[in-house]
Amino acid sequence: MAFFKKFFNNVIPQKDPDNSYVTVKDKPKPPYYGTVTPYPNFNATSDASTLQSAIKSKKVDKDVIFAILVKRSNEQRQKIKAVYEASAGQSLDKALQSVLSSHLEDLALALISTPAHFDAYLFRKATKGLGTHEHILVEILASRTNQEIREIKRVYKEVYKTELEDVIKAETRGDFTTALLAMLKANKDESTEINNDLVKRDSEVLFEAGEKIKGTNVSAFIDILTTRSAPQLCKTFQQYATISDLTLPKALQLELKGDIEDCLIDIVKCSWNTSAFFAEKLHHAMKNAGTNEDTLIRVLVSRSEVDLKKIVQEYKAMYGVSLQEAIRRETKEHFESGLLALCGPE
Repeated sequence: MAFFKKFFNNVIPQKDPDNSYVTVKDKPKPPYYGTVTPYPNFNATSDASTLQSAIKSKKVDKDVIFAILVKRSNEQRQKIKAVYEASAGQSLDKALQSVLSSHLEDLALALISTPAHFDAYLFRKATKGLGTHEHILVEILASRTNQEIREIKRVYKEVYKTELEDVIKAETRGDFTTALLAMLKANKDESTEINNDLVKRDSEVLFEAGEKIKGTNVSAFIDILTTRSAPQLCKTFQQYATISDLTLPKALQLELKGDIEDCLIDIVKCSWNTSAFFAEKLHHAMKNAGTNEDTLIRVLVSRSEVDLKKIVQEYKAMYGVSLQEAIRRETKEHFESGLLALCGPE
């Protein structure tokens, strides 16, 4: 498929750009769209004791375990973990692993991991075994802040004793490797201000890079897409679409195959509307025969204190059914109730 037809004709017009900012002391700041908030009157000692009783009871009380885990913020869960280990003499991770299994175990362990540890684990899982899960690498790097990426790299080195850059070089190839390494530099502009001169210049660079079908300058796309802010890229995409529609009706027939094409398209989608990007991920996880529980856990846990409320709204707008209803159709029992609790009320 022609890259630019997907790049601009399919991706851009489908959703409005995400301009979710409020002004706080004259500075733009994204409002909180998470579904999980700090639990009021939080008591780590009490929660740790309740969890220990639920885990040690003759019939493991999974309802109690998840009632606590999904209703506490990640920071609160870390405090519970520390108290649990001090009082029980065993890590909460190992305790949960001993009484839970399958996707329920995966969900619990994801919830009690710090965001950086969870992302580092996802990187490890995506690059080990048969085949690399390239889309997961791109999803994480395209949607995390510079500071979050730096923390992922630090934790990965600490836990797995190797540099994340070295893993990427060993497990991927060509332009795709170049793009991932560029994102790993955590050098993306995070300003919300638009540089209109740069918009014009970048759109022209993209136009020229795509017009030259033979020997296409893929590095130009990688450089712009991995270093510009999301608001800046949105304006650039709009400007490019205008140029191409007016001067080149058939658009640019840049043919990129495989991982690098998917990578750049995901960066575009995530920059244009992050919530819609993740809503689509969730939809694909549940639309075919066989539910991808790993994707449900990955997205719902990682976005629960970021923008899951908006993802839920986008899902309903895009697919005509609530995310909660889709989850009820595809999951069951405690796994279902845990995911639904993360989504919040309909």
